[in-house]
Amino acid sequence: MGQSAEFGKFLKAMRSRLSPEDAGAGPTSGARRVPGLRREEVARLAGVSTDYYVRLEQGRNIHPSRTVLEAVSRALRLSSSEHEHMMDLLEHCAGTARSNVPAAQGVRPALRQLLDAMGDVPALVLGRRSDVLAGNRMAFLLFADFPALPASERNLARWIILDPAARELFRDWKTVAAEAAGALRLDVGRHPNDAQANQLVGELAVHSEQFRQWWAGHRVATRSAGSVRLHHAAVGDLELNFENLALPDGPDQTLRVYSARAGSPSADALALLGSLGAAEPASERGSAAAATAEAVE
Repeated sequence: MGQSAEFGKFLKAMRSRLSPEDAGAGPTSGARRVPGLRREEVARLAGVSTDYYVRLEQGRNIHPSRTVLEAVSRALRLSSSEHEHMMDLLEHCAGTARSNVPAAQGVRPALRQLLDAMGDVPALVLGRRSDVLAGNRMAFLLFADFPALPASERNLARWIILDPAARELFRDWKTVAAEAAGALRLDVGRHPNDAQANQLVGELAVHSEQFRQWWAGHRVATRSAGSVRLHHAAVGDLELNFENLALPDGPDQTLRVYSARAGSPSADALALLGSLGAAEPASERGSAAAATAEAVE
């Protein structure tokens, strides 16, 4: 599907989720055949003509000014992530973005060393498509033994959405999985020529009805920080905070670090998990360097 079509579909999806009351479009009259705002209501809120906005949704005007884009973004109540995604889609449908295949992903040896040095703090390095590029022993004990998986399956979104173990682990699985799908859509908007990303989307759509619904809704999501509630089979319930730290020399790489409040039951559970896994040789459980022995496309 062309990027101009994707841009239009995104605007339509964002329009359909808003009620006139929520958007401040004023009183409504008559029954509505479809949910959300009408095109003319978005146009009025954005201060453009209805014909102009219709052409935007149809992908027939792919050179709008920044002023118009800001106005449409405000009218549709887009979040910062949604606005960023809209701009990515517009850049690609306008033909100004790079069309080359993204370069292979690699992790610096010093960063792998840092992961291992973090000890009892679970940490992962995530790349494009939420590929698990590296991680430390605690991350693999807490989530999954990613180094033991085939290279094509070392992907956090894929694991969260398709693996039954993830459904058991995340106490708010539906929310976590929907966010994983939203992060994947944001990545696809940045890299529409990434064949592996498109293959991953196809696999998830084939095997998950819920993913198909989330993807059809054009939801995008990214959080720099947050919390997760887990139920680990070996140590019970945990509530962990996480931080996503963008790596300055790797624009598509994120260091995700999980931690528990000092002195909390979750901190005790993490310590227990570490002690349970301490007896396993690193060669069996996997070290940071073993997460991906080769560069990932």
